[in-house]
Parts: sequence; C-alpha cells; structure tokens
Amino acid sequence: MKKGCKYGTHRVIEPAGVLPQPAKKISNDMEIFSNEILIDVIALNIDSASFTQIEEEAGHDVEKIKAKIKEIVADKGKMQNPVTGSGGMLIGTVEKIGDDLVGKTDLKVGDKIATLVSLSLTPLRIDEIKDIKPEIDRVEIKGKAVLFESGIYAVLPKDMPENLALAALDVAGAPAQVAKLVRPCQSVAILGSAGKSGMLCAYEAVKRVGPTGRVIGVVRNEKEKALLQRVSDKVRVVIADATKPMDVLHAVLEANDGKEVDVAINCVNVANTEMSTILPVKDFGIAYFFSMATSFTKAALGAEGVGKDITMIVGNGYTVDHADITLQELRESEALREIFNELYL
Repeated sequence: MKKGCKYGTHRVIEPAGVLPQPAKKISNDMEIFSNEILIDVIALNIDSASFTQIEEEAGHDVEKIKAKIKEIVADKGKMQNPVTGSGGMLIGTVEKIGDDLVGKTDLKVGDKIATLVSLSLTPLRIDEIKDIKPEIDRVEIKGKAVLFESGIYAVLPKDMPENLALAALDVAGAPAQVAKLVRPCQSVAILGSAGKSGMLCAYEAVKRVGPTGRVIGVVRNEKEKALLQRVSDKVRVVIADATKPMDVLHAVLEANDGKEVDVAINCVNVANTEMSTILPVKDFGIAYFFSMATSFTKAALGAEGVGKDITMIVGNGYTVDHADITLQELRESEALREIFNELYL
C-alpha cells in the first residue's frame, strides 16, 4: 500500500495544491492508501442547507433529487453542493483499515460508525440510491467512502437506536460550541431554535445560563413554538422571520426586557439571516453562525455597517468532545429523545 497525506491532498485532482474540501474534484477510487479507512456506506445525512437547496431546485421531486445527488458525486468525487458548498456526514461499517493505521486506531473491521467530517471533503462513490427521506435530509445508499488519517468519527453507541444517535451527531458541533461559549447569567438568542441543531442548542444553553440567565428561541410559527416548548419551559419563545432582521430584533428585545443579548446562535438553514443574528447582540457580545447558509461577506460588512463591535464565529462543525456532549443531551433529556424519535427516525 502507498501512503498518502494525512489530510487527503493525495486525492485532489483539481486544482492542484489545495486540500480536499475546497477542491473542485477529488479521486473516489476505492483502492485505499495505507493511512486510509474504507467504509461501506449505509446512509448520507445531507447538510440541511444543502438538502433544502437541492430539494427546491428539483421542485421537491424525489427522482430529480436522486439524480442531482448522483450528478454531484460523479462530477466531484464527493458530496459537496456546488451552491452552498456544504456536505453533511455519513454512517457505515468499517470494511478495511490501511496497514499504517492498524494498532493506531480503536476501530476494527465491522464497527458501525458515523463520520464527523464533512461529505464535502470525503471521497465517495454511490452505486445505488435506495431511498430518500426528505423530511430528515437522509439518503440511503449502496456505496463506499474513504476516511483520511486525520478524519474524525464516532462509533455508534449501543445504548440508543443508531438513527437517533445519527440525527444528533449530524449537528454535534452546534450544542458543543454552545457549551463552550455560553456562561451563567447570560442572555442567549437562538435563531432556528426548533430545528435539529436549534433544539439541542436551546437545551444546552438553558443548562449553561443557569437560573439567572435567559434563553430566547426564535421560531417561524406556532407549530415550531409548541415543539420548542416541549424541549424546555425555560426558553422564551418568539415568532419571527429570520430573514427579516428588524422583526427579529424587536422580538428578541421584547423578550429580553428591552436589552440586547450576550450571545446569538444561528441555526437557520436558509440564506440572508446574517443581520438577524448580529443586530440583537450587544457590543462585545458573540454571534455564532452554525448555519452553512451564512455569507461571511454579508456578516462582516453588515456588522461594520451597523457599528457592531462583536465577535463573530464561523460554525466549525468540530470542537473537542462534541460527540460526547451531544449524545449526553439525548441521555439526559426525555423530551429531546421523544422529539428526535418522532421527527428523525
């Protein structure tokens, strides 16, 4: 076996000299290098912003969605939406471990894992799309994928159904970042707080602010409000369109006694929500953009334009122990487990 770069640059076809994620095309040849792991793929969890874009482009036609996903993977060697730039993650079983990783990884052949690196950099081959579940952004396939030496993963836990764990691991970076960013007594606004990542973030934020803090959940409608209220009765839920920044600002201020918040978390899966995240945050506060529909340009120039001196954080999908933190939420909260079982299984 030949040894490749731990970051996967040996797979890059075009353009030369870049890493696999920004590459236009990578090799999805499933003959692995000595420091790679071959995965027999069961399902893809497409990033929410990506799936929403594909679904709308396809007119919600399942066969057209399948064709578009196949077209992207055939063209790029990976599942990276050309519009949003985002990918998702996968679950599968370990089929083969490269010689150089034997004894250096805790994995063994046959382990069922979820990859915690984006599909936008993962070599992927789709042999067949078996089913698509649009309501949960899941694509069940027959295919193969490669995990690089630097790639992170989680062995699926045995104390909960695998689809339940997968639903949470898909967005594990968000609630784990909340655990790092939010402090006791703070006020926190969460946009898109009735979505998968939003509910997990709301639960974690309530834990972190404590009895003297405040969590405000921004949702689209009464149905979402009722759902979020099941997660925690300690969340103040407001209804506003996240693409309308002044509406969001007024709603958040009203829920926070006229004050701006310390932290805003964006979990929305549509574009043009940057200013709705920035406006409610006080000077020297934090805006965390987990949404892959976020435009850095709109956020940076928008904050400058309204004179906001705040720290803006790009939603890195990885932070230390993010899988453990997120799965622990499901273990702790019966309400979250019930909702995730209803919506994502």
